[in-house]
Formats: sequence, C-alpha cells, structure tokens
Amino acid sequence: MSNFIKNCRLNIASLANKYIVDQTDDDRVQTLINSLHPIACDRGLMRIGSELDGGYLIPDDLDGVEHCFSPGVANASDLEHECAERGMGVFMADKSVDQPAVPHERFHFTKKYIGVTTNDGFMTLDDWVASSVADRESELFLQIDIEGFEYEVFLAASDQLMRRFRIIVAEFHRLDHFWDKPFFNLASRVFDKILQTHSCVHVHPNNWRGSVKKGDIEIPLNMEFTFLRKDRIQNPSYAKTFPHPLDTDNVDYKPTLVLPLCWYRKNG
Repeated sequence: MSNFIKNCRLNIASLANKYIVDQTDDDRVQTLINSLHPIACDRGLMRIGSELDGGYLIPDDLDGVEHCFSPGVANASDLEHECAERGMGVFMADKSVDQPAVPHERFHFTKKYIGVTTNDGFMTLDDWVASSVADRESELFLQIDIEGFEYEVFLAASDQLMRRFRIIVAEFHRLDHFWDKPFFNLASRVFDKILQTHSCVHVHPNNWRGSVKKGDIEIPLNMEFTFLRKDRIQNPSYAKTFPHPLDTDNVDYKPTLVLPLCWYRKNG
C-alpha cells in the first residue's frame, strides 16, 4: 500500500473521529429538553393569530401588556392585528418587505432586520424597543419568527429588556442540529438565558418540516415555544396533554406532527 493511500485513510479516519467527538452527548441534549418541559399554571392558554401558520397559544394574561414587538413580518399579520385590536401599540420590523400585510392605525413598521448591531440595515432588540417606547417600565409582548436569526437576537438582548417581556413566543429553527456540539452550545446558552426569567408554558412542532430521531430522543426541526415570565406563574405543574385542544397544524397539506414524548413530562 502506498504512503499516499495510507495518509488518505488516516486523514479520513481523523475526520470521522473528529465528527464523532464533536457530537453532543444524548444526556446533554435530553437535559436541555427537560428544562423546556412546559409548565401548566393557573392562567389557561388561548389562541392568538391565525388558525394555521401565524397562530400561537399564549397564556390568557394580556391585560396590562401595552406593546407588542414582532420582528419578521412576511406575508401575514394576524397576530399583530389582534394585538392592535386589543389596544396595544404594535411594532414590526423586517427589511425584506415594505409594509405589514394589512394596515392598522396602531401599527408601526421599520424596514430593518433585528440582529446583533444597529446600522443602516439592522437594529438590536434593545435599540428598537428604546426608540419605540418612551416608558421604560411598560409591559411588553414579544413574538419572533426570523428563520434562525432568533439565537443571536436573544443573546444580544439585555437582561433588563428580557424582564420587560411578560410573554415571549418564539419559533426556533434547525433544532435537529442539537447533536452538533457547536450549535448545541449556542442554542443551550439562548434557552438558559430565557429560562432565567421565564418558564416554558407551551411547545408546538411546526409540521411544515419533519423531525429527526436518535434513540428515545425525537426533535422536530422547527418548533414554536411560548414563555411566560416567572413572576406571573402561580401553582405550577407540568403540562401533560399534547397536543393542546387549541393546537392546529401550521400547514394543512402535510401530515400532523405531534409533540414527541421526550418534550413533556407525561408522568410526575
């Protein structure tokens, strides 16, 4: 065997070993999932937004919430319209479109992306809120669906701002990469940050894409998470029934994707 072939085999073996080493341990993946097991509390869930994609389950706790911030406009504004009809000021941002899908007198639109810095094309979440709302103590609602950029936005947000969001609804993308250690390290820091101030109260898999499975762990690629600030929670217990009666598929032309058992505390 030539030295060239031997070296090629050694290089391939080295790359294979590196790939294995860089995989996240299943125990770490499941521990993170366990921290996101939804909590049930005295405040029941209600549906806000559309019956399909763009609709979410949130706690029935919007009284006193003055403003909704919703980065990522796309072609639907059902949730934002409902918030405006409830009397909230609604702030939307998206550089990829010129205006919200529907008009409303309480809508405020900025043609920028939300990210980790503020410049001609981007704003940080902190700068966006500070430039939009004069009252630094008002209660806020955050709904965010920005196709994978949610991770950097949450990491860049200040702890002070995070505490102002009574309710957070966020679609997290590429969750099947939990087994890739660099991505897992990033994602786990994001979830740990949110869980400092909030508890997960609902999880809904987006059936537009499927799921991946490894042993007893099954992870939908995209999922919608609802968080409620911890000071709003009384008499918590684990939610045990999924799907919730108000859950609906994101798209009606693909099979229903039920939340896998590893994502909630069915017993105990």
